[in-house]
Amino acid sequence: MLDETPDTPDWWLLRLGRKMRRRERLLDEWWRYYRGRPPLPELPKNAEQAFMDFQRKSRTNFCQLISNASVHRLLALGVTGPDGTPDTAASRWWQQNRLDSRQKLVWRLAMSQSVGYMLVGGHPRRTEENGRPSPLVTPEHPRECIVEYDPETDEPYVGLKAYWDDVDGYGYAVVMFDDVVFPYRTKERCGRRLPWGPDSWEWVGGDQGEPHDLGMLPLVEFARMPDLGEDPEPEFAGVMDIQDRLNLGILSRMSASRNAGFPQKWIKGHKFAKKKDPVSGLITVEQPFVPGPGVVWVSEGENAQFGQLGAADLSGFLKEHASDVRDMLILSQTPTYYYAADLVNVSADTVGALDILHVAKVREHIASFGEGIETVMALCAAQAGVPEDYTEAEVRWANPAHVSLAMKADAATKLKSIGYPLDVVAEEMGETPAMVRRITAGAASQALLAASLLPAPAAAPTAGNLPDDDTGGIPGG
Repeated sequence: MLDETPDTPDWWLLRLGRKMRRRERLLDEWWRYYRGRPPLPELPKNAEQAFMDFQRKSRTNFCQLISNASVHRLLALGVTGPDGTPDTAASRWWQQNRLDSRQKLVWRLAMSQSVGYMLVGGHPRRTEENGRPSPLVTPEHPRECIVEYDPETDEPYVGLKAYWDDVDGYGYAVVMFDDVVFPYRTKERCGRRLPWGPDSWEWVGGDQGEPHDLGMLPLVEFARMPDLGEDPEPEFAGVMDIQDRLNLGILSRMSASRNAGFPQKWIKGHKFAKKKDPVSGLITVEQPFVPGPGVVWVSEGENAQFGQLGAADLSGFLKEHASDVRDMLILSQTPTYYYAADLVNVSADTVGALDILHVAKVREHIASFGEGIETVMALCAAQAGVPEDYTEAEVRWANPAHVSLAMKADAATKLKSIGYPLDVVAEEMGETPAMVRRITAGAASQALLAASLLPAPAAAPTAGNLPDDDTGGIPGG
C-alpha cells in the first residue's frame, strides 16, 4: 500500500500519474487531428440526430485571432536606465523570472480577459548577494486577483489574491497593502468556486498581519486600454455581436449544405399509419421513410409519388460570411490581410498601409503596459534591496510594425551616416539591451584591435634629432 501523505514520493506518484491519465483522451484526440484522422462526418439518421453537435461545428473562432494579433506584436525586450544604458540588475531579474516568455501570458490574459497581473515577492530558494531573497515575478489570472484603486490619487490601494489549493481542498486568500499583507483561509474545504460569505473565511496570520518593505502594492495590474471611468474590456469586445452573427450564418450554410447533400424529400399519395399513445392519448404518425445512403423507399399506394426539393445556392452565404469577417477585422483594428482571400501580389507598402490602425492600437498598449513593467522592476529592486528608482527606467519594446531585414539595414545605414551612435542604431534595429551591450562592446574591441595593428607614427623633428645638413651651419649643431 502506497503512502498517500501529501508531498511524499508515493503521493506525488499517484497525483502526477492520475493527472497524466486524465489528459490521455485529449492527447489522443489532438494527435488524431494532427495526423489527419479526425472523426468521420456524421450522416443524418433521424430528425433529432445530435443537433447540438451539429451546432458546435458551426463555431468559427475569430475572437482568438483578434486577441492574438495584438499579443504577437507585444514583446518587451528588457529594461534600461533613463539614459538608455542597459541595467545589469534588471537584466538579471528579467532572465531569472523568464519574462521573455512569461510576459506573453499576461498580454494574452489582458487581450482575452481584459486584464492580467504580475505579483512580485521573495523567491523561496534564491537569494541576492546581500542575503535578501531574490525577486520572484509570477503572472496571475484575473480569476484569482483583483486590485482596487484610490479614488483620490488613482493609484493602486489594495489588492487580493484568492485561490483554491487542490492538495488540501481549502481556499486561500491574501489581502495586500503597500506595507502589509493579511492571509486568510476558508473554514471548510470547498471547490474551485470559492465561497464569499462573512462566515466562510478565517484569519490565519498574526495580530498585525505580515509586514513587508516593498513600499508599494506587490500586485501590478495590466488593464487592456480602459476608458476613463469604465472597466477594461477584452480586445474583441466591440465585435462579439458580429461573432454571433458569423456563427449563425455558418450554421445556416451548414444546414443548407446538408439539405443539399441529402435534399428534403416529399411524398404524395401514401397512406401513413397512425397510432394512439395509451398514456397521453396523442395520435402520432409513423414515419417509415428515413433517408440514408443505402435506403430504398417503397409505397403500396396506387398513386404514390416521390420527389425532392431543389439544391440550395450557397454563394450568398459565402459572400455574407466574407463581409462579416471583414467587418470584424476592421472594427477591431486587426489587419485585413489576416483574411487575405482577395489579396494577390501584395507589396510591402500595401501591408504597411493595412497595418496602420493595428500598429497604432498596439503602441497604445505598449504605452500602458510599459508603466506596469516599470512598477514591476521597482518592486524587484525593493525586494532585492537595490536603491535605484526603476520608475524612471525605460522599457525597450520590439517594433510592432512588420519591417523587412533589408529595410532595417537601410535605416540603420542612414542613421549611422548622420552621426547616430552605434548603440542607438542597434536599439532601432530592435535588439535587446543585452545584445546592444554586446554589439557596442564588440565594436569597441575591434576598433582597439585595429588601432593596435597600425604602424607607430614617426617622431616629430626636434633640435636633438635633426640631420647634419639641416642645422644651418650652427656650431655644435
